[in-house]
Amino acid sequence: MISLLNRKWIYLLPAMVGLVRSCEGRRFPPRPLITTLEVRGGSTKNPSTTTATMVGMENHGSNEVLRVAFQGEPGAYSEKATRELLGGKVVAIGRPNFEACFRAVASRECDYACLPVENSLGGSIHENYDLMLRYDLTIVAEHEFRVKHCLLAKDGVKREDIKYAISHPQALAQCDNFLRGLGITPVPTYDTAGSAKMIATDSSMPPGCTPENTAAIASDLAGRLYGLKCVDKGIEDDDTNFTRFLLLARAGVSSFLTKKIPSKTSIVFTLPDTAGALYKALACFSLRDIDFSKIESRPTSASLLNFLKFRSQQKGRKTRNKADMPRFRYCFYLDFLEGELNENSQNAMAHLREQAEFVRILGSYPQKSRLVGPVATEVENLKTMEAVGPVSLDSLPSDLEEEKSLQIGIIGFGTFGQYLARRFSKQHKVRCTDQLDKSTDARKIGVDYFANYDMARFLKDIDVLVIAVPMVEFENVVLSLPGESLRGKLVVEVCPLSSYPKSILLRHLDQDVDIVSSHPMFGPGVHDDPYSTATWDGRPFVYEKVRVADLRRCEAFLDIFGQARCQMVEMTAEQHDKSTADAEFVTHLTGRLLDHQLLPPTPVTSKEYAALCDLADMTSSDSFDLFYGM
Repeated sequence: MISLLNRKWIYLLPAMVGLVRSCEGRRFPPRPLITTLEVRGGSTKNPSTTTATMVGMENHGSNEVLRVAFQGEPGAYSEKATRELLGGKVVAIGRPNFEACFRAVASRECDYACLPVENSLGGSIHENYDLMLRYDLTIVAEHEFRVKHCLLAKDGVKREDIKYAISHPQALAQCDNFLRGLGITPVPTYDTAGSAKMIATDSSMPPGCTPENTAAIASDLAGRLYGLKCVDKGIEDDDTNFTRFLLLARAGVSSFLTKKIPSKTSIVFTLPDTAGALYKALACFSLRDIDFSKIESRPTSASLLNFLKFRSQQKGRKTRNKADMPRFRYCFYLDFLEGELNENSQNAMAHLREQAEFVRILGSYPQKSRLVGPVATEVENLKTMEAVGPVSLDSLPSDLEEEKSLQIGIIGFGTFGQYLARRFSKQHKVRCTDQLDKSTDARKIGVDYFANYDMARFLKDIDVLVIAVPMVEFENVVLSLPGESLRGKLVVEVCPLSSYPKSILLRHLDQDVDIVSSHPMFGPGVHDDPYSTATWDGRPFVYEKVRVADLRRCEAFLDIFGQARCQMVEMTAEQHDKSTADAEFVTHLTGRLLDHQLLPPTPVTSKEYAALCDLADMTSSDSFDLFYGM
């Protein structure tokens, strides 16, 4: 077989030489080099009122407030845990759900998020573990919070008057014996602090409940905040009720951990479906005497599963046969008691990466509520501020923003640019520009065309700029753009290889320009209707949020592909190119070689021969600049 292939390649050499000669005289691009908003919450008597001013500030000085997001109403246990860990002078901002907390930090509206991850009685809160995989935040501290329930009622209400207790179902279950002893009927509501707010405002009370016959089970902080008296405290049935909170930030603190500071590192990894895989993974740590404090498995999230499928396909495995794939793929969450940068830890992690399909460090941080690095500095700075009461807010400026369609501009209105524009224009306003006159093509699709010399007017008022030009032209196009007009916009590149355009964008664009690297691994095929976008369903869309300040705008753009049911795969540009660069080049090289009269016509066509013809047609229909850029 090998000798036969060798003989076959002899006949391919002339065509290969012809391809190489066609590149002569063309200059190759240089090899790529392998890198706000402040919301000030004013103190107010009404915690539901938010006063906010926007200033461009990323780092905090000694007089800056510290904004921390938590889930729930003001006065929730999460807020109390936040103040125990960071002090009473932080601005605690309640969010309606856990993902809103992640969004607030990722979009720089808040500095930190303090979120629960496990309870000693109720177990792990899996939603937050899944969100840590979706958002690029890191753990910087932990806090074990003792949950103490209080029975709160309005002034003048006596214990014997109370017939109902409202609270979160979990809080009611934890006080079941106490309530039974007093003959009080539990009535579940959405939140502990929210229940106290209902009684204080006499609004949205459950049927039969009134402020005169109902008490709330919540924290003492909620009682003070809503003006309720504490009828009884410490009413929980089990005094070993602890909740572990994690403090999440955009930047980690692992470099501030010394050998004298007891540290912990949280990781998540997936393993191949082979016998002894978990045993071998844990041995990476036990062989180096690294202790664990937690290990847990759970089914992978949809985004991680897409990543694993994509990686598996790029390695040539036959994952198209669904019968060969396990129905449940599990990821493992592990906390080990060492700092990430310790030599022992680095050796263990290197060993683990050799065996695991996916590994991510969620954070390396000090144990037992200790603060280090910028977090400790900011908390110390707060202590020097003038004494003010606790500031609790329940909204952010972005909450007032309405969802609106994006203004998307496309530079490069060739075949692929037009293909993207057809989908974009279904939901958003689209405009385009090109070196050639594409006004007729733009009019057919229903998008606005701007001449290349009218770039300033083209860039005015757009939200997202998509650069859909060949890689050989990419740097020249970026250099030709007026930098002032790009500030505050999102720039997206859609090249088949991402490392090179990513490095160009980082090198030439200012810090206030958001960047997304992406590769839609689909396009108008030879047998597809060029005006149809139905082929997006199930196709991989690989992307990296390289630098994103306006997370809401970025998510709105990515949602175009998500709603088209693309297989959304988030990975770095370098990971993408490592997985796909060789395969893309070989595919295009093979197709172009076959197109050079290496496929003689035949009256009888087999499936294999038809596939080769399709490959030749698809690659030859792409511009030569695309192949040349590879």
